[in-house]
Order: sequence, then C-alpha cells, then structure tokens
Amino acid sequence: MSYLLDTQLLLWLASEEDRLSDSVLTIVNDESIDSIFSVASMWEVAIKTSLKRPDFQVDGRVLRRGLLEAGFPELPIEAQHVLAVQDLPDIHGDPFDRLLVAQARVEGLILLTTDVRLAGYGPTVRVVK
Repeated sequence: MSYLLDTQLLLWLASEEDRLSDSVLTIVNDESIDSIFSVASMWEVAIKTSLKRPDFQVDGRVLRRGLLEAGFPELPIEAQHVLAVQDLPDIHGDPFDRLLVAQARVEGLILLTTDVRLAGYGPTVRVVK
C-alpha cells in the first residue's frame, strides 16, 4: 500500500507532529509503506508563502528538503495527472486538492487527508483525524 500525503498532513508532519493521529504516525513511520508527497503540495505552499500571509510562515524549500532527507519520495506533476482532473466529479473546488486526487487515481495511490469533503471521491481517498 502506498499513500500520497495531502499538504496539511505534510505541514503537520514537518512542524506540528503532535496534531497527527496515531494512525497517520503509524503509516508514515512504517518503512514497508510508501508515504509520498506531491510537487503539487510544494506548489501550494509556494503560492501561500508568496502571499506573505502572517498566518502562513512556511519555507517550501526547507519543507521539501526535510521531506526528502526523511526518505519521503516526491511525485512530480505529469500531463496525465493534470488531464485526469477533468474526469473528476465536481465535489471539491480547490485545484490543489483536485490535482492530488487525480494523481492518486492515476498512480494507484491512496490520498491521505484530513479534509472530509474529499471522501466523496471514493476509495482513492482515506480521511484521517
């Protein structure tokens, strides 16, 4: 089983690990399970950082380096991922979340998220607390 971690989980993993549930910690700490992050999440972080919001102080370069050093594989964005977005039902409007769902579907991954709205995409998504 391989999991694609959504952006919120990546941020908590990097700086607020106490917010992660035991089930998420079990998954990311199990060396027999691939926990992957997407370039789409780095893109989302970069955009939010560039807006200079006082409530979002994340250096995407540091986040990415930390994830790679911790052994998390990086999933690039490919044309097939982007094109798969057009096949998704209109359940969620966030373009980054939609891209993550599409990537999970194309790559045969399970998207791990805290966003209950994404559950509507079916078995491709696993909502955790």
